[in-house]
Amino acid sequence: MRGKICLVTGATNGLGRATATALAARGAEVVLLGRNEGRCRAVSAEIATETGAFPPTILVCDLASLADIARAADEYTASGRRLDVLVNNAGVVNRQRRETVDGLEETFAVNHLGYFALALRLLPVLRANAPTRIVNVASHAHRFSPLDFDDLQHERHYGAMRVYGRSKLANLYFTFELARRLEGSGVTVNAVHPGAVATGLGMNNEGLLIKVASVLSRLFFRAPGDAAATSIHAATAPELIDQTGLYLANSAPCEPHAHARDRAAAARLWEISERLAGVALDDDGIVRLERRSQP
Repeated sequence: MRGKICLVTGATNGLGRATATALAARGAEVVLLGRNEGRCRAVSAEIATETGAFPPTILVCDLASLADIARAADEYTASGRRLDVLVNNAGVVNRQRRETVDGLEETFAVNHLGYFALALRLLPVLRANAPTRIVNVASHAHRFSPLDFDDLQHERHYGAMRVYGRSKLANLYFTFELARRLEGSGVTVNAVHPGAVATGLGMNNEGLLIKVASVLSRLFFRAPGDAAATSIHAATAPELIDQTGLYLANSAPCEPHAHARDRAAAARLWEISERLAGVALDDDGIVRLERRSQP
């Protein structure tokens, strides 16, 4: 991975930190994307100490804000740096419904639209340096429930794990649809299931039940370093250089739930996501920007 630049979102904790550390240890130049600059700088120093590598650079971005995603992507593009691997890893799960500054349900906004908007806005850089890779961290939680297109913002019905699972299904729809649209471009797009992993996911919620569940996960679930193996495989394995549209678990292709293969649903979500995120991909592969519509 020497000479490669890898950008990892949600890189200051858990799975993202483990992924960033492993990529740095393999010689990659790593960019940590996170919303807290101080935390990003601290983790950068820690990774440098742990690996003996050059400290990762940081890109401050709040993935709950579409304007901030646009600003961060523009900042990266303007830097003139190449980009070889984008690992969309950041995610949230909320016990109660919350809205972002854009008026979107937060789990949908961060876990799906964050992936969508950042990847499309960085796509010109990825295309210019092909062969390159996009790795989307999904989950077997996508099996929980199909999307409800009449309530994508979960205004009528909200259940934390159902909403989280639907966001992971959206990750798969995005992966398969983007892979189809980029076929032959040299940019591959694959999704991974890390397994049940002990991270800080859910610790931003109030309530004893959420915190107890998070503590138990740290005791019984896979350590982030182990869970990151499939993300690292997707980002680095030579045999995957031209493999796209895959769903990987335990570093091997895995068949997703049948509803994840619904091409019509994937296309429908894509069109909605373009309108909400204010960014679109033409049939000829050129990214064009659109004014965002209200949810």
